[in-house]
Amino acid sequence: MSSSGDGTANGPYPLHGSTSEPTTDTVGYRGPTACAAAGITYRQLDYWARTGLVEPSVRPARGSGSQRLYSLRDVVFLKIVKRFLDTGVALQNIRTAVRHLRGREARDLERMTLMSDGATVYECSSPDEVVDLLQGGQGIFGIAVGVVWRDVETALSQLHGERVDTGETLIGHNPADELARRRRDRAV
Repeated sequence: MSSSGDGTANGPYPLHGSTSEPTTDTVGYRGPTACAAAGITYRQLDYWARTGLVEPSVRPARGSGSQRLYSLRDVVFLKIVKRFLDTGVALQNIRTAVRHLRGREARDLERMTLMSDGATVYECSSPDEVVDLLQGGQGIFGIAVGVVWRDVETALSQLHGERVDTGETLIGHNPADELARRRRDRAV
């Protein structure tokens, strides 16, 4: 949200008083912010970027001293990778899952549940698909991507973002505002 001109604001606002509202497409997050929101270490973030597991889609590193800039979507993928690793899924299977997720639209991700038996990762987009997997009789865990997305939005709303076009720092930018507006528009 933008400042009212008298130094007050109705919620999070840009540090430099920008006149246009930032959206999820115009805001990026530096490495430390992405780490904090995803619950990972900077060493993990750096390794995953260098190996191509989750690369920053807004601005990649360009030599020594350059700052990577991650999108909201990238941070969601980082958190999903972390959850898979914590449950023992092999990195090769995680790479396959992330490649698959990159090709999906945001509205598809919102409804998706990723299920794994520890060896294979499955995409479920309906309760029936989840039940079918559970009836297999072996231990399976799931990650509701929409829930992860909302968790990351909440975490990022408390942290600093950066406008992609101007480089200005945004204090407590809440990307959920834009998504909430899109959902309301679609529901009408």
